[in-house]
Amino acid sequence: TKISFINDIAALCEKTGADVKEVARGMGLDGRIGKKFLHAGPGFGGSCFPKDTKALIKTGIDFDAPQKIVEAVVKVNNRVKRTMVEKVFRLFKGSVKGKVICVFGVTFKPDTDDVREATSLILIPELLKDGASVRIVDPRVSKVGLEIFKDCDHFKNPYDAAENSDLIILLTEWNEFRALDLKLLSKKMNNAYLADLRNIYSQDEAKYNGFKRYISVGR
Repeated sequence: TKISFINDIAALCEKTGADVKEVARGMGLDGRIGKKFLHAGPGFGGSCFPKDTKALIKTGIDFDAPQKIVEAVVKVNNRVKRTMVEKVFRLFKGSVKGKVICVFGVTFKPDTDDVREATSLILIPELLKDGASVRIVDPRVSKVGLEIFKDCDHFKNPYDAAENSDLIILLTEWNEFRALDLKLLSKKMNNAYLADLRNIYSQDEAKYNGFKRYISVGR
């Protein structure tokens, strides 16, 4: 509920010019709420949250006690994932055909090899379908994930992946991606575009280090 709520607030922040990180920080100062899970991003995935929310909704229906808040949580989460796709396509005026796009992280969260219900499962097929070449960098993607993304090129080194690329998408907040040499990355790219869907960096950092376009979530 907190994840979907802060992602809804992020959409409002983008329209009003607010910064969702500041809004979340203010909310988190209230001990009754706390700061955990108040991180705007590309939505939740994995084997637990999606399955358990759907099960709770079904139980509510079965016992004639509809769980309207949980239904909204799932609806918002599904919409957020589609919004990430739209964000990326808008960077290239609606089409990524012929572009080389690097996706940093395909698992649903760091420190796992699990891609179940991950936003990458929605985003990457759309990129490929529109004619982009996709390069993946993920420290621990599983054999299943490698098979799912078999039409992508897989790299171990983010700087190798960035060579002559047009866009880097930060999709999973692995520690390996928290201290990237942004200047080196931007110099290697054809179009130095960065879609920071985990709000790891700032627009000022990106621009200072040579990125021509930078987008994030809720800022």
